[in-house]
Amino acid sequence: MLARPSRPTLFLLVSIVLTVTYFLSRSEQPWEGARFYRDSALHGVSLRNFVKHEESRYNDFLKDRAALVKKLGPTEKDVIAFPEGYHLYTLWDFFLPAFPCPHRVERIGTMGDGGKWVCGMERIEKKDKCVIYSFGVNGESSFEADLLKRNPGCEVWGYDYSVNAFGPEIDQVPELKQRSHFFAWALGGEDKHGANDEIKFYTLQSLMKLNGHDFIDILKIDIEGAEFDSMTALVNSYKTSNPFGETLLPFGQLQLEIHAREGHEDFPYFVNWWRELEAAGLRPFWTEPNLVYINLVRGVKPELAEYSFMNIRGNHALISDDEIMPPPPPFPPHHGHPE
Repeated sequence: MLARPSRPTLFLLVSIVLTVTYFLSRSEQPWEGARFYRDSALHGVSLRNFVKHEESRYNDFLKDRAALVKKLGPTEKDVIAFPEGYHLYTLWDFFLPAFPCPHRVERIGTMGDGGKWVCGMERIEKKDKCVIYSFGVNGESSFEADLLKRNPGCEVWGYDYSVNAFGPEIDQVPELKQRSHFFAWALGGEDKHGANDEIKFYTLQSLMKLNGHDFIDILKIDIEGAEFDSMTALVNSYKTSNPFGETLLPFGQLQLEIHAREGHEDFPYFVNWWRELEAAGLRPFWTEPNLVYINLVRGVKPELAEYSFMNIRGNHALISDDEIMPPPPPFPPHHGHPE
């Protein structure tokens, strides 16, 4: 007759079996981050309803901005964009990327200065054709080149009066160069491109008409401070005379480097300019400071920041009236966690 195991031995055996069972079951589960991502996504909700839901949350954020002004001001004219001494804020803390992109956000282009964050590139790359406008080239075109590589139906129009061509990422690649169009012109708040104008300025509206475009999928602007007048003129040109109508901008998203200096950092001016962008339907979904600028010019204030905006109006690649939000793409296996 076999001896019955003692209670301590039986407890140890049960503990071992439960532990092994737990880890085996864990190995069949997706990475915890992926599980959270899937569980929290608004599956089955239309993109348009997603935008409406997030817009209500963005309105709450605007109340938080007003409260921060009151706390640090107490009025807008009292707020200093980049205060000296021990102050725990900068201009950028009032303008956070508080509106989420409903698709994947990924960095396109170089990991250093020149790359940009894009919303829903997986959707744009499936289009038969796409239109890209890039203002400010400065000899570096990794962003534009990678966009062209992702979709052979994309074409890019580039403008920069300070250089003569796209950077080598496009200019030295024949297949990409075929789908690129470069002009040594500048984006401006008004058209000034007469025979006697050394620098030819065009509004976005004029360029789109010249090129035969009515919509731009991706608009990149990095024009060293001229973005303030240019964006103001752009928004004004698309405002409707109907007091109850909405401004409909002709692009899906905007990658914009903001240069808050030379008076543009004055808080009342900046916040009013920013509100014009918001009123036109632009919502920031990503931002990062330009740390390369701070590293190159030691002692400067953090005056430069990259922002990515999505246009929440109109029917385009990022938003549609009746499309249901699909499940997020699966996460690849990572660090031993199988999918």
